[in-house]
Amino acid sequence: MIKNGHHQASKPGEGTEAKPFAIACSPEKRRRIIRVWCDGCYDMVHYGHSNQLRQAKAMGDYLIVGVHTDEEISKHKGPPVFTQAERYKMVRAIKWVDEIVEGAPYVTTLDTLDKYNCDFCVHGDDITLTVDGKDTYEEVKTSGRYRECKRTQGVSTTDLVGRMLLMTKAHHSNIGSSDYQQHTDNFGRGPKGHSPWTGVSQFLQTSQKIIQFASGKEPQPGDTIIYVAGAFDLFHIGHVDFLEAVHKLSDKPYIIVGLHFDQEVNRYKGKNYPIMNVHERTLSVLACRYVSEVVIGAPYAVSKDLLDHFKVDLVCHGKTEVFLDRDGSDPYAVPRTRGILRIVDSRNNLTTDDIVQRIIKNRLLFEARNQKKEAKEMAMIQAMKQREEEKAKERAQAVL
Repeated sequence: MIKNGHHQASKPGEGTEAKPFAIACSPEKRRRIIRVWCDGCYDMVHYGHSNQLRQAKAMGDYLIVGVHTDEEISKHKGPPVFTQAERYKMVRAIKWVDEIVEGAPYVTTLDTLDKYNCDFCVHGDDITLTVDGKDTYEEVKTSGRYRECKRTQGVSTTDLVGRMLLMTKAHHSNIGSSDYQQHTDNFGRGPKGHSPWTGVSQFLQTSQKIIQFASGKEPQPGDTIIYVAGAFDLFHIGHVDFLEAVHKLSDKPYIIVGLHFDQEVNRYKGKNYPIMNVHERTLSVLACRYVSEVVIGAPYAVSKDLLDHFKVDLVCHGKTEVFLDRDGSDPYAVPRTRGILRIVDSRNNLTTDDIVQRIIKNRLLFEARNQKKEAKEMAMIQAMKQREEEKAKERAQAVL
């Protein structure tokens, strides 16, 4: 059980020890800390996962997230893309998470909720099944210690894997194309006669969603304003390690991330990049606890105007290759001249390319995993439909 450094846990929230203290307090101070449990695979963590955890945190005061092991995921779903160590660190970096439990059981029980003093667990409005097709939340649902939040439309691990395999330059705007339809056939066939939980839908950004993810905090006196820029595509553990290393450069860091537009990313990355469009990448980065602000569509060259506008004290870049600007110039020339450019070694060389290669290498395994997942979900949907029909018949007979 690992506590998140960014959220300091108050002692009243740590369990039953706080109750004797609460008896002598005023009604306002006596309000019990509501502890919420979430769990999952959290493989290829994306803004849909982050949004689920944001909604769960809003239902209580202290959020504990259980993350399953590689062995458990392989048994019930198929091989994960990321290792358990990578997945633990990714979840820990999400700003709404207060604590994580490594190696949480795949089936959520009352014993687990009681062990961590949680009032209830929260899951999305889809369904999670064991290897033998049983609802993993059946016990907590029956006991009334289950809450539901809305699944984020337009993103899923299934969809992201399909985008990586599609290999086109405009995959995130080609949802109606024959190529895109072919990948949905392999990775979840959508709501028409197939599982609505494994299907692919289109993401639509709204100002409300950005507001929900953004901290809204301005830099304070004494803060060190640090600027970093890039694609931050498929926001992954390499990005987290880099941002964490940048965060450690100051006692009071205020980190601004500049995100390049899709066309700019495709210019210097080529192939089918970016996998995620700029709106999706914005939410992914905003969910990270080390990030204070995001510039959407930041210029590729870090200019004097940008540095002056945000009053930047330090510009950081990783040890990865720096691509030249369109005119062949160094995009970091200005901060380099000012002496405020810092090259940060996060000791993690993982790139978005590496993740894509993991997927391509194991393509058949992931196709089989998603088809197996969809088959189990469809069997559950049919069983639920049949139960509803039987209940309807019973109600009709009761009236007679």
